[in-house]
Amino acid sequence: MQSDEILVTRDGEVAIVTLNKPERYNAWTRAMRNGLADILRGLGIDDSVKAIVFTGAGEKGFCTGQDFTESQSFEDDATSRAWLYEVKDLYDAVRHIEKPTVAALNGIAAGSGFQFALLMDFRIGHSGVTMGQPEINNGIPSVVGPWVMSGRITLTQVIDLALTGRLIDCDEAVRMGLINKVVPAAEVLPIAVALARELGAKPPTALRYTKRAFRLSTQAGFDEAFEIAEEAQVAAFASKEPQRCMEEFLRIRQARKETGHASIE
Repeated sequence: MQSDEILVTRDGEVAIVTLNKPERYNAWTRAMRNGLADILRGLGIDDSVKAIVFTGAGEKGFCTGQDFTESQSFEDDATSRAWLYEVKDLYDAVRHIEKPTVAALNGIAAGSGFQFALLMDFRIGHSGVTMGQPEINNGIPSVVGPWVMSGRITLTQVIDLALTGRLIDCDEAVRMGLINKVVPAAEVLPIAVALARELGAKPPTALRYTKRAFRLSTQAGFDEAFEIAEEAQVAAFASKEPQRCMEEFLRIRQARKETGHASIE
């Protein structure tokens, strides 16, 4: 249940899942996503686990979504479809957890990392957290992200984030209702664990069926979003727009590294 890139630890009845690739702002590869989905399914049926906290290693990133060094090489329809449905498998694993889930946000949450955080029941962050849906800036249609956002913010806000691809700071995320509580950076994880423990102590049958109701009532929309995304994803990668954008991103990142400037994955 543990690998170098995904760490699972316990604080009593709370499982803490840490994405452990801080040098890439915890951006994930296919292996990480698939491994994480397997871990979540295991934790979901482990009766000794009453709640789950998710976080990222380091101080800069919760998760910045897809690692471009992998997706830059997508060359055919089958590859882009497989990528999309592996993301769906991960999100489905999160949605099927009938235990409280809390995101301990320790930095940037972007793209599918942002969506992943929004699939949690609660989000605890600090003043330096930034969030957003920058897919469009990378040549990738923003389809599933708007569906995830739409249950949490207004349509006007969804359109703003999806079409501009901008990142929002902690204050704006709080005003939108995307972050539940802001605490000092050093307290994010302890407070997230404390909240998870409190929620995990609720009557288990009532908790399980409450979470199940949320999932079942939104399942049709979830499935439809991925069906729409499939056509969009295939068309985008066939056009080579994402590959060109990712190539430029990686070129700029390398240049910044060579000049000593930091970059975001």
